Amino acid sequence: MSTVLMVVIVVVAVLVIAAAAYLAWTWSRTRRLRRRFGPEYDRAVEAHGGRAAAERELMSRERAHQDLELHDLAPERREQYKHQWIRVQERFVDAPQEAVEQADRLVTVVLGERGYPTRGFDEQAAHLSVDHARTLDHYRRGREISVRAQGRDATTEDLRQAMVHYRALFDDLLDVPADHGVAETPRS
Repeated sequence: MSTVLMVVIVVVAVLVIAAAAYLAWTWSRTRRLRRRFGPEYDRAVEAHGGRAAAERELMSRERAHQDLELHDLAPERREQYKHQWIRVQERFVDAPQEAVEQADRLVTVVLGERGYPTRGFDEQAAHLSVDHARTLDHYRRGREISVRAQGRDATTEDLRQAMVHYRALFDDLLDVPADHGVAETPRS
């Protein structure tokens, strides 16, 4: 076999191996992002017009999320918020729209105390998508109904659904992570 033919075979083999490694790496990244972001992954693909752009966005969220100083709530604060939620739910009977507004504010307060930004909904949603992707859609739906309610364009049933959606995220934010066991330690 000639030297030129051997060089061509080696170059082709190296290219095939490099292509296989790249495909394995992208497949692994996609699988990891799908697992971490759940339904938010599909939403990002649709919003960004494709998998590559969506994955860049989701990885950007992960990097920004690492800069946050998130922590769990102390047990006594968790209980205080649970009692506040009960009062918000009780208010729903007499004033559903006000109760939904209070639910939105309470979720925002809990987000702030946990260390999430509270400046704007889009930024909140981006950061929440990293650790709370499974309940983020509830937050979006609750928020959308809340905005409609401000324009007097939501029925009582819509407002009830908003409360259910806010409750899903609220419970997720108050949940004690499984790896903490009995003693709680702040995340850094």
